[in-house]
Amino acid sequence: MNFEAEKKLWQQGCRHVAGLDEVGRGPLAGPVCAAAVILSPEFESLNSKQPQDHKCKIQNIKDSKKFSPKQREQWYAFLTGCPGLKWGVGLVSEKIIDRINILEATKLAMKRALVDLEKKGGQAEYLLLDGNFLLEDLNISQKAVTRGDEKIWSCAAASIIAKVMRDRLMAKYSRKYPEYGFDRHRGYGTKEHLVAIKKQGACPIHRLSFAPFYHRHCG
Repeated sequence: MNFEAEKKLWQQGCRHVAGLDEVGRGPLAGPVCAAAVILSPEFESLNSKQPQDHKCKIQNIKDSKKFSPKQREQWYAFLTGCPGLKWGVGLVSEKIIDRINILEATKLAMKRALVDLEKKGGQAEYLLLDGNFLLEDLNISQKAVTRGDEKIWSCAAASIIAKVMRDRLMAKYSRKYPEYGFDRHRGYGTKEHLVAIKKQGACPIHRLSFAPFYHRHCG
């Protein structure tokens, strides 16, 4: 994957282009996590100084779902330690998801990722969003790109950072609530998870506005 989308904006004078993506819209438990990544126009030349056998060559980046957990961890270490890249993350809890709905929670997570990015010295001038929605109440030019994490380098990088952060958090929750197996399914509605819910009921990190809980609470 190249930097075509970012380069077009750099050529227009936008040097601080942020790619955003989220992880965790579909699970029955845990937060939604978003990441924002700003790629320096000098990043490609910085990366060329890596050893030729480095596992994480920039042209090989892709959507986090196409990497194994071990590969995602390798990419996460590379991305978060790279001097030519700034990043931020935002989390929105299951309680807020239940209160404002998952789409609005996703937007809020992205806004929080931008705030975290700014705290780390990254001031976005333009946003490239993975998805089919824009972020309201922001005085920043932006573009939504369906399947952006498969087309845009910085969105793919954001998907990896968000995925690793959320997976690590769900592993911690698994130690607190071992009967649900969160370290294996990350809160998604697998057969194992649904059986555990039927047997144990909901735990504090379940999203009660999602099926199967919603019908139980409204019936």
